[in-house]
Amino acid sequence: MLPPLRAALPAGRLTRLGAIRSASHDAPHYNEPTGLLFGEKPPPPGQRRIRQPWESLWYYGMYGSMAVGAVLLYFKPDTSIQTWALKEAKQRMEARGEVYKYEPSATAIAASSR
Repeated sequence: MLPPLRAALPAGRLTRLGAIRSASHDAPHYNEPTGLLFGEKPPPPGQRRIRQPWESLWYYGMYGSMAVGAVLLYFKPDTSIQTWALKEAKQRMEARGEVYKYEPSATAIAASSR
């Protein structure tokens, strides 16, 4: 048989354990569903819902930050490796005196017309 819990634990641990146990004896409260959105009763017919003071701030903040994010995403710099490699290849070809854009020679034009 195991010794009782009070005898096995020192006094300091017993108070902490007791505090934890005493806080966990109640079951969490359950709010019955009412069928109302956010538990808010609808206004009488012909009247509008009164907004809370924080709602306008939330709408402006949420959709404003989405708009700012979309603009920043649209204008973000292109940092892909393909863009860098194309720019580097153009610079190296110009340094060697080569033309970047392909222009077919007269023999290539004659060969393609046959």
